[in-house]
Amino acid sequence: MDDLLTRARALDAADPLAEYRGRFFLPDAEPDLIYLDGNSLGRPPLATRERLRKLLDEEWGTDLVRGWDRWITLARDAGDVLATGVLGVDPGEVLLCDTASVNLYKLAVAACDARPGRSVIITDDDNFPSDQYVLQGVAAARGMRLEVIKTDLDLGVTADQVRAAIAACAADDVAVISLQHVAYRSGAIADMVAITRAAHDAGAIMLWDLCHAAGAVPTPLRESGADLAIGCTYKHLNGGPGAPGFLYVRRDLQESLRQPIWGWFGQANQFDMGFDYDPVPTVERFLISSTPVMGGYAAWEGAKLTAEAGVDRIAAKGAQLGQYAIELFDAWLAPLGLRLASPRDPARRGAHVTLHHEAAWQICQAWKDAGVIPDFRTPDRLRIGFAPLYTTFAEVHEAFARLRTIVSASAHLSFPLTRSRIT
Repeated sequence: MDDLLTRARALDAADPLAEYRGRFFLPDAEPDLIYLDGNSLGRPPLATRERLRKLLDEEWGTDLVRGWDRWITLARDAGDVLATGVLGVDPGEVLLCDTASVNLYKLAVAACDARPGRSVIITDDDNFPSDQYVLQGVAAARGMRLEVIKTDLDLGVTADQVRAAIAACAADDVAVISLQHVAYRSGAIADMVAITRAAHDAGAIMLWDLCHAAGAVPTPLRESGADLAIGCTYKHLNGGPGAPGFLYVRRDLQESLRQPIWGWFGQANQFDMGFDYDPVPTVERFLISSTPVMGGYAAWEGAKLTAEAGVDRIAAKGAQLGQYAIELFDAWLAPLGLRLASPRDPARRGAHVTLHHEAAWQICQAWKDAGVIPDFRTPDRLRIGFAPLYTTFAEVHEAFARLRTIVSASAHLSFPLTRSRIT
């Protein structure tokens, strides 16, 4: 037995989160499958299956429309679990609603409105495409300018780059800065505290994307004084495909910000059915309509499981999994021409590790064919996501052993160079 495998087994034996693996649905049909894409879609918790059965049988099935007596507060109830158990903020500052992109639009417009006369939005070229498109649209509709920071795709955006981008603009011209906390390609963690301080020094509003951070690493929203944030629940929070997104609005900003989509669920005295829009003064003013109940319950269960395990413990194991994977990379894959495309420092890296190779697409398909599910991201990057609640060190060892076999034998070259739209 090689030393790396011995160490993997020792790490698994000492894993304080080991019992959580048994709380996820792991199908018997593919016992040798290794899933390394939990940062795109998490596995289903067993509690979610039971919760949805109860919804179908007892709530929707039996209560029918009377179920709205409990469903109507779902956005806030689940949001409070996300707030206190995942994001480290206060109840009443988070809502489960809409999608990450819709929430980004709502908060970006509200933030721009709160900085009248300012004409610049800042983001970076490594931001997730949907974020870039939403911000482009907001800027174009308002006659504003989108300034784009050029970043290192492996190391992510830095506070110095943000400060330089602000300095390149006219004084008092930056309205909003919007960035990812964890970079979707490389997993690089941005310095939320320093970047938020730079935004506030410029009088700008800071809007964070937590999609690859929530449930994977601590999100210092409170410590940084961050103004706004959005995220999704189907990745590290295991909310299921299409699960609702969430938004965060710091409490002292809630009454002064007004989002652009004036919906019934944000209206004061909602059931008076009044004609004029008068938003509630609380975080619920950022709602539009009812939260999808099935998806909402699934997201709620995933958030509860994460909160129970503890984000600090999850992040610690995620860092260990990443470091172990990098050891395997150094020993087995670097000599075969692959390159690390993530920060080596675990304090600078979220819960995934990315490798670069000019044939990364073919390698990804060959790895899937060998029973390992990773992810591919342009340009030429193999993204490997670890889910600390159910990924084991022995799985990482076996997955990398299969990858070494593929690349050393050039087996990936038999796979097509082109890729389909859906991967």
